[in-house]
Amino acid sequence: MRYIIIVCISLLLFSCGNNEEEDHAHDPEGNHLSTGVPAISKTVWTDQTELFVEFPALVEGKTSKFATHFTVLDKHQPVREGSLTVSLIKGESGIRHTAEAPSSPGIFSPALQPKEPGTYDLVFDLKTPEYSDRIVMNDVQVYASAAEASKNVIAGEEAGISFLKEQAWRIDFQTKPVTKGEVYDIVHTSGVWQAAPGTYKTLAAGANGMVNFVLENLTEGTEVKIGQLLMNLSSEGLSSNNIQAEIAQAKARYDQAKAEYERKKELYEDRIVPKSEFERVESDFRVAEANYRALASNYGADGKQIRSPFDGFIKSINTSNGDYVEQGANLVTIGTDKSRLLKTQLSASHNPSKESIANVWYKNENGEWKEVESAGGSVISVGREVENQKPMIPIYIKVNEAIEMPEGSFVEVQIALGDAETGIIVPEAALLEDYGNYSVIVQTGGESFERRSIKIGKRNGKSVQVLSGLEAGEVVVTTGVYQVKMASMSGQTPGHGHEH
Repeated sequence: MRYIIIVCISLLLFSCGNNEEEDHAHDPEGNHLSTGVPAISKTVWTDQTELFVEFPALVEGKTSKFATHFTVLDKHQPVREGSLTVSLIKGESGIRHTAEAPSSPGIFSPALQPKEPGTYDLVFDLKTPEYSDRIVMNDVQVYASAAEASKNVIAGEEAGISFLKEQAWRIDFQTKPVTKGEVYDIVHTSGVWQAAPGTYKTLAAGANGMVNFVLENLTEGTEVKIGQLLMNLSSEGLSSNNIQAEIAQAKARYDQAKAEYERKKELYEDRIVPKSEFERVESDFRVAEANYRALASNYGADGKQIRSPFDGFIKSINTSNGDYVEQGANLVTIGTDKSRLLKTQLSASHNPSKESIANVWYKNENGEWKEVESAGGSVISVGREVENQKPMIPIYIKVNEAIEMPEGSFVEVQIALGDAETGIIVPEAALLEDYGNYSVIVQTGGESFERRSIKIGKRNGKSVQVLSGLEAGEVVVTTGVYQVKMASMSGQTPGHGHEH
């Protein structure tokens, strides 16, 4: 007899531990709710929030405890701070209960006890330090008895692939709604980064002299600020082409010409000297002044100063510390990464023109596709002819954002040509590929997913056209796709004990 009792208990424990998705909810401690009424689970998305809620069907006079899971869609993280008010409203009256804080990250546990049966609006008002959101579920039924609820409530959502909220919150996970968008004919090619016109400047020697570096570590790639002193040109000790002596001579000529100009001006105003003589003196004075100021500009105690014209970096250095250089010699080139020129090429068979190129995407240093148009860039020119040795047509694209990739490095490029078509699109990151067949993970409920085969069409940088298998408004997984896929392949459904 004892053996039979032990076997029966073991069978009962085994059956409880191996049930798949059932028609029940859970309390904040992760236990099954033994309410005698069927459970209801709902998932609602807003622009900011995903709500997944489980609760026993509402019955007159019975308390229903809600397990509400709130996820901030940006970065798919649980709501960690804030309050939740759940209200049951009919006409102008209703009941409400406020949970002042989550019982655990992402989970609030309010409860309601309806007073009379009928059709109500169930309202969830979420308030966090960052934002507020309101979710309304219309036509929620309150039943007169548990028996009536059991008779009328349809079984909860099928599990498919079960992936709990706590699992998703612990990993990099993200979902996106399926939308309609424009798709183009895409040409895959490559390009090379070049310096855009105006993003670099070569500084030349303004006088003869010896080069003295001010910065100890003046090397290619060194960051510099606008107006920063880089080097001095000193002519001290030189018997000829001495800038200091030239400045002194220019100053003497300037002072002499100025004095003569001021004297002649008074005489001219008193009509003692003719106009022609005054104009000659004035001309000599202006030339002497310009010559002196040009020689004296950027001249300090250590000689002629070479300063950075803008914020940037040292692109190249054409001299060495201690070298003697003559006036006009190139010393250093300053560059900036605030914009770049992307040179790519297309076959003449595409008949490309500036007007026919709708958009361009390139892969950045992180391997992510970037849209040129969204970065404030544009196509600036398209070649008009080909040569025997160069059968490709060059295309130059200005990109108005900092590019971390070195100048001269190659990059993958996609070019959209022609007129756009409107179609269903999903992020490229959502795709799963098996031997040329494509599928996505569709979120059918808060913790339920399914893998669905799709047929794809054109690709638009980060987006892919879906020809069949998806409808606008459905939600697909874009980050964490393979984790959900592995959950589907494990052959096991995670237990229902939420870590609340």
